[in-house]
Amino acid sequence: MTAPNPRNNEKGIPMPSNKYYERLEHFGNLLVDGFHLLGLFVIGAVIVWATALEMIYIFVHREPTIKEILLLFIYLELGAMIGIYFKTKRLPVRFLLYIALTALTRVLAVDIKTMTDERMMMISAAILVLAVAVLVIRIGTDRFPGHSYD
Repeated sequence: MTAPNPRNNEKGIPMPSNKYYERLEHFGNLLVDGFHLLGLFVIGAVIVWATALEMIYIFVHREPTIKEILLLFIYLELGAMIGIYFKTKRLPVRFLLYIALTALTRVLAVDIKTMTDERMMMISAAILVLAVAVLVIRIGTDRFPGHSYD
């Protein structure tokens, strides 16, 4: 009986040398990071474009409404989230919750006249749940600073 070859896996299949595997892994990581950065730049450009179009709409109509203002807040939060990701390489969950809160508030403020009571209560309950989630995450990050709940 021969000794097992350390370059084979548990099934006896030959594994690539460490240098070869490390180079392939590095190349794969570069491709993933490049795709990730390209995607973030595209999303950022679309946010800037949408914001510019919304500003043009506001200036043309000369009557900014709560609908447009809240939409600008959503764009601002999306842009801030991308900026924070570029700086920290972390996606803050709280920003996603802020965006959802702003979007639901926008729906409630804009469509309240045509909304049924049940729909209004459901959206209000969803806003409350999201606000409590932000509070829980905030308390978690303050109490357990070593963990990444943000």
